[in-house]
Amino acid sequence: MKKNLLKTALIIILMAPLCLPAQIAYTYVANKNLSLGSYGRVGVDWSFVNGGSIGRRLNLNNMGSIGGRMEEQDYLELAPALHFKPFNDDDATQIDVQMRFSVYNRSLSLFGNSSTSSLGGLTLAIPEIFAEARNINNSGINVWVGSRLYRGPDVHIADHFYFNDHSGQGFGIEFKNIRFSSIFVASTDTTSTLPPYFYLNIATGTPSLALRQKVVFNLEHDLRMSVNQMIRFLRDFHRMGGNEVELQPTPYENDSVILNYPTDYGLVFGARLSTDIGPKDSKQYNKLAIRYGMRLANGGDGGMSKTFYTFGAPNLDELNFKGAYSLSVVDEIFLNLSEKNNLNGYFIFTKSKGAADSDNKALTYLGQEVYNRKRDVTIGFRDTHIINDKFQFISELHYSNRKDGTEEPYGMTKLSLAPVLVPTGEKSSWARPQLRFVVSLAHYNEAAKNSLYSPYLNYTGPKNWGYYFGVKAEWWIW
Repeated sequence: MKKNLLKTALIIILMAPLCLPAQIAYTYVANKNLSLGSYGRVGVDWSFVNGGSIGRRLNLNNMGSIGGRMEEQDYLELAPALHFKPFNDDDATQIDVQMRFSVYNRSLSLFGNSSTSSLGGLTLAIPEIFAEARNINNSGINVWVGSRLYRGPDVHIADHFYFNDHSGQGFGIEFKNIRFSSIFVASTDTTSTLPPYFYLNIATGTPSLALRQKVVFNLEHDLRMSVNQMIRFLRDFHRMGGNEVELQPTPYENDSVILNYPTDYGLVFGARLSTDIGPKDSKQYNKLAIRYGMRLANGGDGGMSKTFYTFGAPNLDELNFKGAYSLSVVDEIFLNLSEKNNLNGYFIFTKSKGAADSDNKALTYLGQEVYNRKRDVTIGFRDTHIINDKFQFISELHYSNRKDGTEEPYGMTKLSLAPVLVPTGEKSSWARPQLRFVVSLAHYNEAAKNSLYSPYLNYTGPKNWGYYFGVKAEWWIW
């Protein structure tokens, strides 16, 4: 009886903080079976155009954060994890169930001025929900199942996971320096033109295309070259099943729409050389990655690097993506120039082509024209100067150039300056949270200006110069 009373009292004590008023926001309850991580950014921004409107990203279209991420909009991730203990005390198996909830806005509205019911309002996504068992029975074997952000490091100042982003729903097994995973890809995106990311007439309920599943098999292997160098090899095989159902034409279709294209596949090969520079505790490095994808696995666009995205148009004579390819080269370097100054730089080059003969635009399976070739290149630098334990100063310089098909190349040069307050007092460029005042100035070439090839230009009209001001906060804790 006494044990039950003590147990009840303990539960009440632990649950009490959850019942406190909302004003008490900093109560912390430790629990070895539960942890909570978070990443987020929030703030306000504006441009001195059209009456002082909310600021738009200055980067070129179809490149996302490549070209600098200082102008990104509000975003939030909460990542709770459940931790389980093996039944036997001598079992070293680590058991976790990881979840991640992300919230973002489909428009440029601020988080505080929007809700899930607003037009273009808040959207909730669950990019991670998976169970993992590590070092099973002290064997060194790890197994996971579920939806996972399964990827390596990114170029942080461009928010670009450039080499092995295999995030998605599937399963994987790891042993020492070898990793195997399989990701199952499907979508009902009616705005996409590339397989299998479309499903015709879903709004009308008219069955027009059997939703196809693309399966990705990935194998990675790490080879330690020396104490300071490691090379990671990447191999992918992608397969998308054909449509064996004889489809009946509907009033919504026409002769240019092809729905019964056959099975297709894709291959990816890549290697990334990671080199530690200087003393081991200096955290200086250089990472050089080269990746080549073919057929369906010819890379993504819009700043994304997932190889299971498909770029360009198919070969409509053979009804496949034979001949499609994508070459990606990325180099990133991080140097400590002094105790109070560090430099982060990167180079990103991507060249992609679809399976059609055209070097410009070509028809998709849906009879829509898309660019069948593209090339983009970006080089960027961030210098962080640590003034004292509370203040830092960030300066960034980026240059981006993109060519769609045979069009004139679009170019942008951008300078960003940001005085930063670091409340924790940590003298590190990785210290969070950071409170920033951001000023960005961009210059566009004539092609970008005339084509309105930027979210900023799309709003302001043709201009050679773009401006951005913002007061921003960014944090992470794991």
